[in-house]
Amino acid sequence: MIYVVGVALYAFLLVTGVILVGPLVVAGRALLLDAELVGRYLALLSDEVRRDRAQKQGPDEEAFRQYFHGPAMRDLTVSCSRATRELPAVVRDTLRATGTNWLTHPAVSRLVAVPFGVLLITGVLVGAVLATAVVALLVLLYALGTVLLQGLSRVAAQVLRATDRGVLRVRELHNGMLCPHCYERVPYPSYYCPEAGCGRRHNDIRPGRYGILRRRCLCGRRLPTLIMTGGYRLQAVCVHCDSRMSQETGHYPELVVPLIGGTAAGKTQLMAALLMTLETGGTRVTPADGTTEEEYAALRYALTSANHPRATPRALPRAYSVLLGAGRVRRLVHLFDTAGERFTNREDTDALRYAAAARTFVFVLDPLSVPAFWDGLSPARRAGIDRSLASRVPPDLVFQQAVQAVRHMGAPLGRSRLAVAISKLDLIEDSGLLDGVRTDDSEAAGEWLTRELGLGNLVRSMRHEFRDTRIFFTASIALGEAETHPSLRPLLAWCFGGEGRRVFRG
Repeated sequence: MIYVVGVALYAFLLVTGVILVGPLVVAGRALLLDAELVGRYLALLSDEVRRDRAQKQGPDEEAFRQYFHGPAMRDLTVSCSRATRELPAVVRDTLRATGTNWLTHPAVSRLVAVPFGVLLITGVLVGAVLATAVVALLVLLYALGTVLLQGLSRVAAQVLRATDRGVLRVRELHNGMLCPHCYERVPYPSYYCPEAGCGRRHNDIRPGRYGILRRRCLCGRRLPTLIMTGGYRLQAVCVHCDSRMSQETGHYPELVVPLIGGTAAGKTQLMAALLMTLETGGTRVTPADGTTEEEYAALRYALTSANHPRATPRALPRAYSVLLGAGRVRRLVHLFDTAGERFTNREDTDALRYAAAARTFVFVLDPLSVPAFWDGLSPARRAGIDRSLASRVPPDLVFQQAVQAVRHMGAPLGRSRLAVAISKLDLIEDSGLLDGVRTDDSEAAGEWLTRELGLGNLVRSMRHEFRDTRIFFTASIALGEAETHPSLRPLLAWCFGGEGRRVFRG
């Protein structure tokens, strides 16, 4: 009888406990396991997000891909793969531990341990199902958010690219930036990472799959993705010849000015004198690269010391790139000084592709190269001029060859301007041939070339080929350390002062 009463009492307490306490035990154990499993999944995902693996590197750039352009889905996939292996193992370990502690080897009476263990196991199973649903929901939300943000980032990238193109158009660079080495137009240059010891090359730095406002190099350095963020100077690289471009490439409008003329016509000396005139005339002149800085220093020294600059090497010229002006009114000017021999051989002129980008040309005409000049001098005055300083190539031959080459390169001569610089005014102004001639008047200079030197056909050809032609008498000499011949200022004012290019205070 006592045994029956005991069994009945145990059954009553068991049923009462299961009904009253059982749901709390099951729910509590389920919530604890659910929190543990969800927390572990979030930890797995966070671990993948923070990890910089090679898979996050782009296939064609040495940079990490923008997170929502590949890495986000990769992190989600890898974290899900790890979760399918690790989370079931957690559930199995929990079930095994619960069975051992409450069913197989309980620390208390089996009458108490077994029912409680069954409740705990039920809670573990419920928690596993609940955690599976929660993790699946998190995965779905993460995937949807990734797709949405990837779409938004693509739109933002296109908007920023369009804005950058607009800035380039305002800077008159929509047709590309000129490489001073190979003369090709570069729509968008490559850039080197400026981090010390890195130097990785980024081929297309624009907003896209590698970053919207910034991209991260494999070295960890963050780089701007827009040319319009001009405060971030990166070393530009030509995509055609892999040469380093000017340090100011892309930040300012560009102006290409080729100097054309025969050997010893005075092109190099004129270029040095023009730069010195700009510098001493109040215009800020900043070399745009180290090569230009070194060459200009040498030319300036030769000019101020009354020495003749060395002849231009016959090799293809590299542009002298200088930044003119200050503040908003700035221009990146590329001056090309080409060896005179290249203007008399068709095979050589074909290589002068930079002329296609020019809209202002400077033709250096040496009057000493024209026989009529010497014929018009008296014997005494002829003896007073060093004939070895004369160019050996007739100016009309140089001009015709140059025009053919420039036209062959696709330059629109009918929309271009030509400045004719009659050089060596300092040598000829006392020759008697300039008596009564206004050396500051273009029409008078043209008439002088026609009347005294017999170059009427050349003058007419110049005015026919170009939209606007001006003729200047020039003396490429320095009058001390901080002054040049006054004949250079009108030439500069016309070349750099027209068409909105008011970077010269002439």
